[in-house]
Amino acid sequence: MKTRNIERIPGLMMRSVSIIVLILLLSDTAIQAQSVLKLWYNKPASQWTEALPVGNGHIGAMIFGGVGEELIQLNESTLYSGGPVKKNINPGAKQYLPQIREALLKEEDYTKADQLARKMQGLYTESYMPLGDIIIKQNFGSEKPSAYYRDLDIHKAIASTKFTINGVAYKREMFISAPSNVLVIKISANKKGALNFDVSSRSQLHYILSANKTELIVSGKAPAHVDPNYYNPAGREHVIYEDTSGCNGMRFQYRIRPLTKDGNIRVDTSGIHVSNASEVMLYMTAATSFNGFDKCPDKQGKDEKAISESFMSKAIKKSYDELLSAHIKDYQKYFNRVSLSIKDTTGTNKNSGLPSDERLKAYSAGAYDPYVEALYFQYGRYLLISSSRPGGPPANLQGIWNKELRPPWSANYTININAEMNYWPAEVTNLSEMHKPLLDWIKSLSVTGTNTAKEFYGARGWVAHHNSDIWATSNPVGDVGQGDPVWANWALGADWLCQHLWEHYAYTKNKKFLSDYAYPIMKQAALFTFD
Repeated sequence: MKTRNIERIPGLMMRSVSIIVLILLLSDTAIQAQSVLKLWYNKPASQWTEALPVGNGHIGAMIFGGVGEELIQLNESTLYSGGPVKKNINPGAKQYLPQIREALLKEEDYTKADQLARKMQGLYTESYMPLGDIIIKQNFGSEKPSAYYRDLDIHKAIASTKFTINGVAYKREMFISAPSNVLVIKISANKKGALNFDVSSRSQLHYILSANKTELIVSGKAPAHVDPNYYNPAGREHVIYEDTSGCNGMRFQYRIRPLTKDGNIRVDTSGIHVSNASEVMLYMTAATSFNGFDKCPDKQGKDEKAISESFMSKAIKKSYDELLSAHIKDYQKYFNRVSLSIKDTTGTNKNSGLPSDERLKAYSAGAYDPYVEALYFQYGRYLLISSSRPGGPPANLQGIWNKELRPPWSANYTININAEMNYWPAEVTNLSEMHKPLLDWIKSLSVTGTNTAKEFYGARGWVAHHNSDIWATSNPVGDVGQGDPVWANWALGADWLCQHLWEHYAYTKNKKFLSDYAYPIMKQAALFTFD
């Protein structure tokens, strides 16, 4: 992979990054410019959208930066409700296709066509689930902090929180290692024995809390079905844990282990209790029983307990410095390929010392600040690296981060544009590997889409509609008649997604990928469109 250095001439409207063709080797100056790419704030987050996201494509966390109580909201990229797509959901669907064509093309009766289209719908998709929370409580009484600071260094993918109370400087550093698949939290104080805190954990899903002498363990299960947040008919249960007619929900486990050089640590089901320590590391690993889009995660699922335990046993053999070094090396292998430098030629930028939220407000009000534009560009790349890694599922509507049991639009894959938008930067900003989860998932979608083409249309090839999920749902959604055909019956998802297969080939020139993988999928999508 070559490194790209993209520099915008002041005053030039950049409609697309791909317009800029100048590709240069990354200079020392550019590397220095990247080292100051930070989101920083002088107060904790008061709501989820103000928290700072970290991730490795598998584990995600939102960090609030509280002082007396720190909240870290957790996700695991495969943790969805439900199971594989059911067949024969609407066996009479295809009989309405000729009637819809008649209503549209001959009668021009669009109301009639709308009502008939509802008879061609299947079930709604499943939803992306929250994993759980880690809560760190440090009892400072009524003492107020000074020198408060929190940041997200997107050049190193590390989040930090710092503050001083009673003359003691406290610091928390967090990152999620892709090589070891572990969330690492380092808590330290500049005074020996000054750390006294408790760590607890919880989940919105059904779970059991257990502990051994060294770890706090959360084991649970996702629902068998969760309705979309916008679907609320009266008298209906919207979160269902037992599916007597099919596949029950996905299992999950995450575990937290503390390590310290001094002080005392006690672990029980109420949490992790630390006293008189100077530096403590918390390691968190997670896994689910997800075993592919076509396998029941309950009956045919992987052993999430063994996987989570394996990640932990390997991670604790490495020191904090070893984990940090491997994390930065792995992350910067991708991030440092591109530098965007937008020069301030006016010298009028007076907002460089403002916290990120205040700086963004000033920019939105018209303040000249090209740094904000460069930061936005690189923050987008950071989010893609953090939420989409080879071997995992694609980034969903919220990337890899979600706190809701019934998230907005199910936090699924909205393939009429949103899923594609996540990946528009992948090739053009030199993150081709991050594209792979979407390309792999498209093949799964073509499998279920072949069945949908046959069952719902009596057509060749494969089709996908507006909504999908980790189970590669491809039918028009709507609980068999409750969706609005304006969006639910949009049948061009396969064609739209195939553009990504071609885009990957256009950038990599990998003819084997084109001939053996992409072309067969593209051909079958075209066959449905012809029909």
